[in-house]
Amino acid sequence: MRLHDLKPNPGAKHRRKRLGIGESSGKGKTSGKGHKGQKARSGGSIRPGFEGGQMPIYRRLPKRGFNNNAFKTVWGVVNLDSLEKTFSAGDTISEETLRKAGLVKGRFDGVKILGRGELTKALTFQVDEVSATAREKIEKAGGSVVLPKADEAKK
Repeated sequence: MRLHDLKPNPGAKHRRKRLGIGESSGKGKTSGKGHKGQKARSGGSIRPGFEGGQMPIYRRLPKRGFNNNAFKTVWGVVNLDSLEKTFSAGDTISEETLRKAGLVKGRFDGVKILGRGELTKALTFQVDEVSATAREKIEKAGGSVVLPKADEAKK
């Protein structure tokens, strides 16, 4: 078998539906769009949930109750195994160094170190949160953890 012998499976390829190519084709004249109206126009589509101008159900129903979602803390999460690969012994790890290394991206309230993987290098951490297992592994490897927010709370 050679490259020129390869063919797609039977039925895998379909012809493009050509619209407006004569009445006998079944897709001639109005090209399957019917007569006039919004859906016959170019760009004529309506958004999901549109009810023809009637007050939509998401506005008819009352919004009740409290949602705590606006107050949740969003963490930029990094595991020890990725730090082991990226940084060398003696490095200080902060949000800036993690961003430069490409380990965290986007918007978040703080950086949290989690304990997946093993750590063999002594690293200094200046982050917002560290899990208990991560702290244990960091200190076992000879590293240290400095939590700025915890230090501010002590003052």
